[in-house]
Order: sequence, then structure tokens, then C-alpha cells
Amino acid sequence: MSYLENLDELNLEHGEILVKTAREAIEKYLAKNEIIPVPENVPDILKRRAGVFVTLRRHDLPHDKSLRGCIGYPYPVYPLIEGTIRAAIAAATEDPRFRPVTLDEMNKIVVEVTVLSKPQPLVVSSPAEYLEKVKVGKHGIIVEYAYYSGLLLPQVPIEEGRDVEEFLSYGCLKAGLPPDCRTREGVKISIFEGVIFAEKEPRGEIIKVELKKRSHF
Repeated sequence: MSYLENLDELNLEHGEILVKTAREAIEKYLAKNEIIPVPENVPDILKRRAGVFVTLRRHDLPHDKSLRGCIGYPYPVYPLIEGTIRAAIAAATEDPRFRPVTLDEMNKIVVEVTVLSKPQPLVVSSPAEYLEKVKVGKHGIIVEYAYYSGLLLPQVPIEEGRDVEEFLSYGCLKAGLPPDCRTREGVKISIFEGVIFAEKEPRGEIIKVELKKRSHF
């Protein structure tokens, strides 16, 4: 099965399918403890393998306090539509930072789906080059060292007002490493891009999110 090589192939119609499927998967699981079947009548592009994350946010809280769950697959291991279902349920029920979402709470939650390009390891001759190669507003990062690993989506530094150095330091911390871990021999940093689709309000209009213009919905 092929994987999705070009994120530009995804349009708003595809995003609407992904976000609506993610919400349906969560609500069906919370209501009946059932996993919805993978829909077959979706565009072929959604059947290609791709990394995907589902993010849940409380629409009624300030943006810096709104995160309610975020889980996904950094690498293209599942067909996109299937990965979206799996990630959605996990974001609602398995994120260790939060208690599980309740069905009633879904009335206050907006669903966001980020489709990832295949992560590419950065090759540098010195750690300073990471500051040049990682582009805030374009790249997400994965920081890896031995058994440690941490991922940050492209929207994170935009939402939190971080520059590239702060972004990389936060990635190190997310991996459970010192904030300057990029200077350590053996650390691997990979970059990826993402296309983001999200509800503007619970069950409301779905948009393609432009990172440079992003604001609290």
C-alpha cells in the first residue's frame, strides 16, 4: 500500500471527512464502547498510509488551557482514514496527561486532525545548523536519543509564541532530555510538515488551518 507523499493533494473536502470521522469515532466509542468500522466509500487518497495526530481542545476555555488530548502516529503505518479513527479514540481516552473525555464533554470540544509528511532526519555538521534547518510555522520535530523520544506538531511553536531555539529546547524536554540536548552526540532530530483541519466550534464549520494566521477559534 502506498503512502501519502504530497500533503498538497489533501483538500478541504478530505479534511472534512477526516474531522467528521474522528468525532464520530470518539462519540461512538464513548457511548457504546464500540470502534466504528473503517469507511470504504472515501476518496482513495485517504486510504494511503500517512502519519496523523488528533488533537482535542475545549472550546470554552482560554487557548493556553484548552488542550484535552493529543495522540497520533508520526510515521505512515496505517491508512490515513484508519489512523485517524485510532488516534481519535486514543486522544479521548488514553492521553496520560488527562482524565478520559466524557461523552457530554464532546459538546464543548473541537476536533483537530493533523496529517503528517514522512519524518526526515536532519543531517548537520554542527548543532548550530539545527537553528537554520528547522523552520517555525512549517516544521514539526521529533527528538530521539537512545530510548527517549519526543514529538511536537508544527502548530505548537505558533500557538505558544516560541522561536526556533525555544522550539528545539521544548522538543528536548518533551523527550525527557535536557533542553540543550541537541548539542549531545547521538541525538537525532527529524522534521516533518503537517496539514491541519479543525472545527471552528464543536460540530461546526471545518477549516484548513493556516499556521501563520492561526488564532484561538
